[in-house]
Amino acid sequence: MKPSPARLAPLIALLLAAPAMAAQPAQPLAFASIDQLQQQMDAGTLDSRTLARQFLDRIAQLDQAGPTLRSVIETNPDALKLAAALDAGRAKAKRGPLYGVPVLLKDNIDTGDRMLTTAGSLALTDAPAPRDAGLVERLRKAGALVLGKTNLSEWANFRSNHASSGWSGRGGQTKNPYVLDRNPCGSSAGSGAAVAAGLVTVAIGTETDGSIICPAASNGIVGIKPTLGLVSRSGVVPIAHSQDTAGPMARSVADAAALLSVIAGSDPRDPATAEADKHATDYTRFLDPNGLKGKRIGVVRQLAGAEPNADRVLEQAIALMKAQGAVIVDPVTVPHLADLGGPEMTVLLYEFKHDINAYLATRPNLKVKTLADLIAFDKAHAEQEMPWFDQELFEQAQGKGPLTDKNYTDALAKAKRLAGPEGIDAALTKDHLDALLAPSWGPAFVTDPVLGDHIVSGDPTVGGASQPAAVAGYPSITVPAGFAHDLPVGIVLFGARWSEPTLISIAYGFEQHARAWQPPRFLDTVGGKSVAGLP
Repeated sequence: MKPSPARLAPLIALLLAAPAMAAQPAQPLAFASIDQLQQQMDAGTLDSRTLARQFLDRIAQLDQAGPTLRSVIETNPDALKLAAALDAGRAKAKRGPLYGVPVLLKDNIDTGDRMLTTAGSLALTDAPAPRDAGLVERLRKAGALVLGKTNLSEWANFRSNHASSGWSGRGGQTKNPYVLDRNPCGSSAGSGAAVAAGLVTVAIGTETDGSIICPAASNGIVGIKPTLGLVSRSGVVPIAHSQDTAGPMARSVADAAALLSVIAGSDPRDPATAEADKHATDYTRFLDPNGLKGKRIGVVRQLAGAEPNADRVLEQAIALMKAQGAVIVDPVTVPHLADLGGPEMTVLLYEFKHDINAYLATRPNLKVKTLADLIAFDKAHAEQEMPWFDQELFEQAQGKGPLTDKNYTDALAKAKRLAGPEGIDAALTKDHLDALLAPSWGPAFVTDPVLGDHIVSGDPTVGGASQPAAVAGYPSITVPAGFAHDLPVGIVLFGARWSEPTLISIAYGFEQHARAWQPPRFLDTVGGKSVAGLP
């Protein structure tokens, strides 16, 4: 389903009526960095309103038409007015790096404006959220321009085990801009595809397990899954409070670090962030081109060996790291990797029921009030909501008891212990490591609405390294590292709690020497032809 024409109409009218600034070529701006954009805006050769118009035009050309990426579920009808206000206040504002820069938000992040927040579901389209999410408050305070919402795997991929990542009842199927019949991975599929396609400078995704790391890797960009509690989850449609976090998605480590610097920090609306202000900092301080030198990095071979293209790229990355002065410890064993899946799923099912009911209570203008209501809505609207897959995860979660159940408390304690102290921490301590390394994922799989995704975190047939850090609540970062048959492949670095500075330093040092990013060509299939009207 495409975004409603009625919701796009005010924006189209503004686009047609707005006077243009001095001509600026669209293509360089589409893939410009935050720093490059700020240099132009400081020089007076660009303003936020012109930049927003060019991104909106590109969304119309590539996302709603042309290759029809369907990565943007809704654009902000007030985007140009907000951009003009930022331009008017630029001379007097205390400006940070995001001032006037457009940002897209995953459509499970509340905005207290005219845009909807739906997690991709038609059940949440009755009315907008009453208030900005905590991270959105920070973005607006920093002068960022909220350009719109991105499509996602409906309910952040927690409705069915047979879902197709990047599909939602409201937004349809998101495509991978590198090869259109390939999947963008989920659940932050739209955020990953939009950034990769040059529809926006940076975007926000969310992750419970893999939903930043996989779409970032599959779409050839950088994604940071922060330490649990560094970024507020208030006003974010939840899966599970013991693993959920929002994080930045960008084409470079520098842009991701700048975005993380803005959204990190404590929020009284999210008790998990109580310690965030002690750790949040300007993460751009750690952008060291020599960030690999002297770092001890352990290769987790348990998370490799599943997909030959990913393994080839990993070996190339290891060679580069060694050449740049990193100390590579290979192999390193992370204990208990095979023991995380069972307790993790138990925790997610229990917490989803509790957390989604609590979230719906913050949306009084919705007709649905509980998970039971959502299940009933999907059944009543099965043609729109369940044409491809069912809602067995919803139903399993509905059958769970309260968070005082021993099954839940035991599973939570076990999951955290095995993933954190006895898992990642044990591996880091044993070999005195700064970080752990693995392939992010294999190349993007073909989108298959009939059978669903061909990959999940930890799937031994294709790979996926998100689970340990996700379950532990520790940070991870994926960086483009190479290509396989027109498809980007990344590496992932993960480490101890609050180790974002170290991971960013290593990732930036790698990125500056690997230079692996390339813009997408919008090929119809692997080895095929470009179908885009723009390069």
